Amino acid sequence: MLRIEFHRKGNLATMRIEGRFVGRFAEEARDLAVRKRVSGGLVVDLSEVSFVDATGEAILSWLAEIGSTFVAENAYSSDVCTRLNLPPASQANEAAQAFKLSHAECDRQPEAD
Repeated sequence: MLRIEFHRKGNLATMRIEGRFVGRFAEEARDLAVRKRVSGGLVVDLSEVSFVDATGEAILSWLAEIGSTFVAENAYSSDVCTRLNLPPASQANEAAQAFKLSHAECDRQPEAD
């Protein structure tokens, strides 16, 4: 299973990927990035990725070629980034924090009086 979420703040877009980045799902992620017309300025957060196959690796490399940078906050995603020589996001913590904060606001329940 794969989950992809986009968040845009100004000129910075973040694509957060969760799950197995494999085969047809990885190809759909590429198609989604093309439809959203993302290019340079895209931060790809791989922190919740549990597995990447050869198709997923090719698509991650393509994302790097079009100017994307990557966030990897666990050992597996960090290894993938190192192995594929994916450029780290210089604003990784800021982008990840902005993404998490935007979702925290959506998840907040109204307080009862």
